Amino acid sequence: MDIILKYFPNITGQQKEQFAALYDLYFDWNSKINVISRKDIENLYTHHVLHSLGIAKLITFTSGTKIMDVGTGGGFPGIPLAIMFPDCEFLLVDSIGKKIRVATEVAAAIGLKNVQFRHCRAEEEKGKFDFIVSRAVMPLPDLVKIVRKNVSKEQHNALPNGIICLKGGNLDGELQPFKKTAEADDLSMYFDEDFFKTKKIVYAMIQ
Repeated sequence: MDIILKYFPNITGQQKEQFAALYDLYFDWNSKINVISRKDIENLYTHHVLHSLGIAKLITFTSGTKIMDVGTGGGFPGIPLAIMFPDCEFLLVDSIGKKIRVATEVAAAIGLKNVQFRHCRAEEEKGKFDFIVSRAVMPLPDLVKIVRKNVSKEQHNALPNGIICLKGGNLDGELQPFKKTAEADDLSMYFDEDFFKTKKIVYAMIQ
């Protein structure tokens, strides 16, 4: 939990409580439904919560922003972002029902009021959002094809509406078709830990 305060020292008391509650909740649920590698649960705050909050270093969502998390799994990056931006609206989508159940139960346990969940494929969701977020779900060209229909034309933020992805490895091939509309930054720009040396955040504007 201290690592969250290291990079986000100005969060409120309620946000601290919500972030602090995540470890026990995920540890408990993960023993029943495996949403995080058993070996990795000890690294929940660095590898999952802080990683998700890399998006909050790229952009501060304005009040009322609508965000869809595609392939949320157990709730990443959606739940940490919903804690960080309580005045924004989040829809967390996953095609695997048991994972959505975990995310739903965790959100309810910490009193998140700004999150909804849907057990479906992203292709089935027809709603409009300012941003689509995801964490290592699929190659960017595939994601763009699926969610382009969901990106609203109305702008509310400093960054134009689009897709923000958390990824790792070499992304040259993925980004090739989006030379003029996408950019990738190293998360090591924001976070000191070794885990982030190979992690990237990708922003793609959708027009």
